[in-house]
Amino acid sequence: MSIATCFFSPSLSLPNNNINNSIPKLNLHRPSPLLLRHHLRFPSTGITSTTKLTSPFLVFSSGGDDNNNINNNNNNNNNNNNNNGGNREGEGENAGDKNREGAMMVLAEAKRSLESLPKDLAAAIQDGRIPRAVLTRYFELEKSGLFRWLMQFGGFKERLLADDLFLAKVFFECGVGIFTKTAAEYDRRRENFFKELEIVFADVVMAIIADFMLVYLPAPTVSLRSSVAASAGSITKFFHNCPDNAFQVALAGTSYSFLQRLGAVVRNGTKLFAVGTASSLVGTAVTNAVINARKAVDKNAAAEVENVPIFSTSAAYGVYMAVSSNLRYQLLAGVIEQRILEPLLHQHKLILSAVCFAVRTGNTYLGSLLWVDYARLIGLQKAHDEEKALPAVNDEL
Repeated sequence: MSIATCFFSPSLSLPNNNINNSIPKLNLHRPSPLLLRHHLRFPSTGITSTTKLTSPFLVFSSGGDDNNNINNNNNNNNNNNNNNGGNREGEGENAGDKNREGAMMVLAEAKRSLESLPKDLAAAIQDGRIPRAVLTRYFELEKSGLFRWLMQFGGFKERLLADDLFLAKVFFECGVGIFTKTAAEYDRRRENFFKELEIVFADVVMAIIADFMLVYLPAPTVSLRSSVAASAGSITKFFHNCPDNAFQVALAGTSYSFLQRLGAVVRNGTKLFAVGTASSLVGTAVTNAVINARKAVDKNAAAEVENVPIFSTSAAYGVYMAVSSNLRYQLLAGVIEQRILEPLLHQHKLILSAVCFAVRTGNTYLGSLLWVDYARLIGLQKAHDEEKALPAVNDEL
């Protein structure tokens, strides 16, 4: 249910075409009580530039003669039809005005000017894209020297404004990564752990390099990016407007379509493929260097230990990160943490941090298990027992 609500939000609307023509009209200027007619007008639930209707309601109105009423009804129907296409724009403008007013109130309370803020944040406030809660969080984070320094970088600033525990989650992921991944490797290999130590080393090195990006890229953000140039292509504009996390909560005044949320999965998958491939190239290169050094020292190891295939391993790890890691971390950050844990424990930061630590530790361990199974499934890695059994079978044949 949580995942479904990330893509679709229910809306309530009433049909407004010809509704006035189908209902009798009330004309209070008729002298004869026997000829009384009632006039009910159902306004559109859309939002105009001056009025926001939060729920459907009835409006009773009185008018002049019948001809005027008919003309008014036709005009209302035409206006309703024209307003249907602009409902979304009107709603965005109204929310933008509220965001701007709220942010200005926070600035006044903090005795700060708009010019004292970073340019990208100030521009987003003027555009009405920053609610007052986000600006309040910025002032709270600014009190810390570490956070103030990190917010000089746009990517960190966008993520810290969306989640003040973002930095803690980075430490969680990278800190426990080496231990959980080593434990997962041991669980899969057991007695072959030390016999396959070179492969284990390659897996751990690849994972540690990628851990930071796995937290960074799928993390929900408060977008401070300026609008893309008008000359940009349609594909560039589409991905520019996609969220960083497919399941993240949209701020007031912004919304994401189903295709834009799918675009977030594709865009992050492409980035994680590049990160996984690059980290694997580094990891396997270091591993092969260790293997060659071991062969040079121990001549007997030359026949037992083989170099790790660099390019096939790198490509396979890139695909694994683009698919498995991408989906798992998007669900973790956008659904489990932002939509479930934070609303429940937002007033208990210490408990929230502990639960996030436990969930991310389990996710990291699961990822290591899946990688070992995936590598063996595609024939990239073989269990030591299987490799040892192949020569015996050949001898019997």
